[in-house]
Amino acid sequence: MSGKFVVGYDGSEGARRALDFAIERAAAQGGSVVIAHVLEWSPYSFLTPTELEERHKRRKEELERAESALMAPVVKEVSGKGAEIETVIKYGKIADVLCSIAKDNGAAQMFIGRNGHSQMGARVFGSVASALVQTSPVPCTIVP
Repeated sequence: MSGKFVVGYDGSEGARRALDFAIERAAAQGGSVVIAHVLEWSPYSFLTPTELEERHKRRKEELERAESALMAPVVKEVSGKGAEIETVIKYGKIADVLCSIAKDNGAAQMFIGRNGHSQMGARVFGSVASALVQTSPVPCTIVP
């Protein structure tokens, strides 16, 4: 099976394990990887025009910071590992946006890392993982 894999990436160790796992599979199958970073942003707030302008400015700054501090370094690290790499940075509810990215890119599979620092935390999925397992339009692999 070849195809495009979407990896939810937030810079955590779990996300990096998921990315490495997905790249390895994509390289072996002649596929590609979309590294997706989602910035949470509530659409439900009531702001004045001045606050909206400030919010737009902060949003642009956050996108630029995510690109320079998170995505560019990881792309540099994983380039040349045998899989074509693309990146996407979007705002929204993380699970919903990752599902949209998977649909929009015709992904065959999605990968996310599990973040569990305690024994109890390791046994329970996070809210994003739990939502993706239930709503993902493609198979979703949670990498421990």
